[in-house]
Amino acid sequence: MAGALALAALNAPPALLGAATWRLFPPARMAAEPASASRFTRSFWATLRLAQAAAVLYAVAVGVLAAAGRYSSEHLFYLYALLPLAVAFVAEQLRVASAQTILDQRGLENAAAVGALPEAEQHEVVGAIVRREVGVMAISALVVVFLALRAASTAHGF
Repeated sequence: MAGALALAALNAPPALLGAATWRLFPPARMAAEPASASRFTRSFWATLRLAQAAAVLYAVAVGVLAAAGRYSSEHLFYLYALLPLAVAFVAEQLRVASAQTILDQRGLENAAAVGALPEAEQHEVVGAIVRREVGVMAISALVVVFLALRAASTAHGF
């Protein structure tokens, strides 16, 4: 149970920091204030990657305990313990697709077409892409918080 609570605690900061970044920096402001936006986004990505590593370690720990014969009496626990890995994988796929979504919204064929835009528009497109990526990953961190709390509530027998 303590591991699940630690996982929730490690995923809460990137969820909150990502939400704050998404809210405080619309694409135009992200382009206008790249230094401020960069501090927020660097902090977000660092805390998110730490939280994702914790999810992997937690899943491995649960697997090791299960292999050693220590089982939770609640079988839903394993679903909640392993789903954060699936959530992170799907979120990474959505993050990758977010750049193309922004390009499609602006009628741009590919990343090379962004280079043909005036510099201010280039910065705005990049800001929109970064903002979308942060939003997707912040939501995934929030989902992991929920799943970890559910794992903690079903960790009977550990």
